[in-house]
Amino acid sequence: MGLYLCVFDDTGDELEGVEVGSYGDFNFFRDAVIAKVEKGNAGTLCPVLNNHSDSDGEWTCEEALRLIAELGLIAEVMRQYPPIEFNSEWKKQAAKTFGINPGTLLDCFFDIDGEPLVERLGQLAKVSTFCRQPILFQ
Repeated sequence: MGLYLCVFDDTGDELEGVEVGSYGDFNFFRDAVIAKVEKGNAGTLCPVLNNHSDSDGEWTCEEALRLIAELGLIAEVMRQYPPIEFNSEWKKQAAKTFGINPGTLLDCFFDIDGEPLVERLGQLAKVSTFCRQPILFQ
């Protein structure tokens, strides 16, 4: 089962969405953030990302604003580490399809369309903040 994060407007029209991959992929990303950015102390520097269940729920637009700052820190730190092996077959296939050749740890995380995950989550958080609508976990 895949994790889809999205923002809808007041009328129910989708404004932005990110298909992250599986819940395992999302947890793999969060585990990397805990290990490298938070130095093993989950939720200390990235509480919005790491203290939220990955099941149904939402990030409020206020949390989305804080998430933007967390994602900036994540990008900065993950650029300092070498790449790791992909954790799933779909990622290996997507990397081949989209020509993704990671040079840093940050590059190892992308959505199912091959777009950088941190950038896509940041874009989603900006839409949430601008439109004052939550990010929904589906």
